[in-house]
Formats: sequence, C-alpha cells, structure tokens
Amino acid sequence: AVGYMGGFTPNPTYREVCTGRTGHAETVRVTYDPTRISTEEILTLFMENHDPTQGMRQGNDVGTQYRSAIWCTTTEQFMTATTLRGSFQANLLDAGYGEITTTISMANGVEFFLAEAEHQQYLEDNPFGY
Repeated sequence: AVGYMGGFTPNPTYREVCTGRTGHAETVRVTYDPTRISTEEILTLFMENHDPTQGMRQGNDVGTQYRSAIWCTTTEQFMTATTLRGSFQANLLDAGYGEITTTISMANGVEFFLAEAEHQQYLEDNPFGY
C-alpha cells in the first residue's frame, strides 16, 4: 500500500502532501513473510532502486515528500537497515558519490495514512509512469 508518513498533518491528501507543508513523505508500506524474503533483501532492493544521496528529491521530483526514509517496526529491522546503510555508504564514497540522506527511524507512534485509491497500484494502471 502507498500512503504518507512522518508529518504532522492528520489524514493528509495527495494535494496537501505535494505542497510540502504537511511534513509527510510519500511512503510504501511493505508487508512480507520473513520465511520467504529477508529484511536485508528488501532493504537492498530499496537502496539499489532509488538514489539515497539526493536529499529532498527523487529524479525530477523535488520536495520534502520525496525524501528517502525507512520506518522500522522492529529493532531487528532497524539494526539491519543501519548496517546496510553503512555498507552502501562505504561503497558509494569509494565510487565518488555523496552521503546517503536516507533516514532510519522506528515507526512507533508514527501513523501511516493510506493514500487515495488512484495512487494504489499506480504502475499497474500507468505502465509508463515512474
């Protein structure tokens, strides 16, 4: 599911989040079976499929809602994410890239707000989108 997290506006809409004044980041909630895929595998895919050094943007999309963030639901996830960020950072620095800006936090008390229906399964409905 996609939604919004990390801000201060309750029940934000996409339009509100796009203003950059809600504090929320556009977020993907991942539910998985750890007997089939590990936290490390999921987080590796996350780090490899976006630019974690761009700060408040992803590609052409600019704003606080596009920041790179991980909200963990367990201490194990937090430790895995922190360790993985460190190893990715070392590799990126060796290759001449900048600092990873991805924040890693515990999700305790941080509410996930489900995005509107038209944003769910976006690429299925918009195969040429990104």
